Amino acid sequence: MLRVGLTGGLGSGKSTAAQRFAALGAQVFSADAIGRELMQPGEAVYAAIVAHFGAGVVSPGGTDGSPCGTLDRSALARIAFGGGEKNAGRLEELNAIVHPAVIARQAELIDEVAARDPNAVAIVESALIFETKYGGEGGCQRRFDKLIFVKASEELKIARFVARVAGGKTLGAEARRALEAEARRRIARQIDDESKAAKCDFVLTNDGSIEQLQAQVDALWPVLKAAAMQQPR
Repeated sequence: MLRVGLTGGLGSGKSTAAQRFAALGAQVFSADAIGRELMQPGEAVYAAIVAHFGAGVVSPGGTDGSPCGTLDRSALARIAFGGGEKNAGRLEELNAIVHPAVIARQAELIDEVAARDPNAVAIVESALIFETKYGGEGGCQRRFDKLIFVKASEELKIARFVARVAGGKTLGAEARRALEAEARRRIARQIDDESKAAKCDFVLTNDGSIEQLQAQVDALWPVLKAAAMQQPR
């Protein structure tokens, strides 16, 4: 089986690439989705977050659309990412709770796939494959056989982030500027694209249409399938 890490910066289009790989037959796991599952009430990660950051991160219901008792993701994001130089945020504290559990769950899911199909291609989509320091000795090179990087211009990444958050709503100039500034803050926290691309086996460029990105995925898919067949059992 081939273990693949699929990464890219905020707004790069890695999720679109992941969806195409899944349609072609890959077993795709989203680090964000796994994180959300582990942050549900009753999970150890949820309990650890509340114990560390306080009851203020628990939704009373209705404030962010979350049911009462779930994590208020907006409040948690404000604490984690902060805002401005005087409020740098507490992202590393949150990562120290979430990342080890997410990485452990990824390994469990990949092992389950391997048991079912030794010739499968298992892909983990994650924005922070290189940034996290909780992957154990050897880091991402130990966890994955191949790495794919999806890149896009910073201008496009910011525009996609703003559009995603807006959700189809028309934004005023002030709201748009605030989101653009938030996107830049998040991008600044990530390793630059050139450094990531140099460490990856394959690079997909997403500066054009969705169809153009999908065509690159389609061309790469048989290469990954062939590599999966060649992996030691």
